[in-house]
Amino acid sequence: MATLEDTLTTKRTPLYHLHQANQPNATGWQHLGGYAIKAGQDETQVEPTTVAPACGLTDLSALARVGLRGKKAATILSEKHYQLPAAPNQALRQEDGSLVAKLSASEYLLLGSFADDGERISRDELAWQAAERAHRLPDAYLLPRQDTHAWLALTGSHASDVMAKLCGVDLSPKAFAPGHVAQTSVARANAIIINASQADLSCLYLLVDSASACYFWPILLDAMQEFEGKELNIMALRHHHPA
Repeated sequence: MATLEDTLTTKRTPLYHLHQANQPNATGWQHLGGYAIKAGQDETQVEPTTVAPACGLTDLSALARVGLRGKKAATILSEKHYQLPAAPNQALRQEDGSLVAKLSASEYLLLGSFADDGERISRDELAWQAAERAHRLPDAYLLPRQDTHAWLALTGSHASDVMAKLCGVDLSPKAFAPGHVAQTSVARANAIIINASQADLSCLYLLVDSASACYFWPILLDAMQEFEGKELNIMALRHHHPA
């Protein structure tokens, strides 16, 4: 297992230093998608039925994410065999577990899969970057979401109850079904919220400005206390997250 010294040349998520300070008892560091992540003490001991039964908060910022905007964005994504949502503010899970969210008529957000640690999204982004440099990405351009947005996951049966304290949008399961997207204010800051729930795991994804990540994290943890929520290590959640 990697030591702190091993992470010095590794990429770091926006919450890296906060995790470093708040988890002094973790057993070490691991690498995921080129990023240093904190290794939890019990990620191999968590049962699927007990992952965040009330609510849990996980930093998914080590997984790949990218945006694409422009008149030809849909065509470019379709050529890479992505299935696209029918309308803005909808998200569609792909066969490999990745997620495509349509944020407007011409803007898409792609989130990597647990199944391949986001490798598909990373690979396609590199190809699009090369095409963009060669001026072969007409009427579309990339948005570097990996750099601009931290990615958090709020899981468990009380996820929407936690968000009700922080957001004016009704995110209850009846009003905000799986696949719905909200671009709104959370705790007085902008955020993209995606209902990424699946059959055995209620899950809300939050994409927040990277500079605000260390502001959001303690606020969410505080809002979770009423429901006995806890912080979850990404490796624990990955072991039990459907592909």
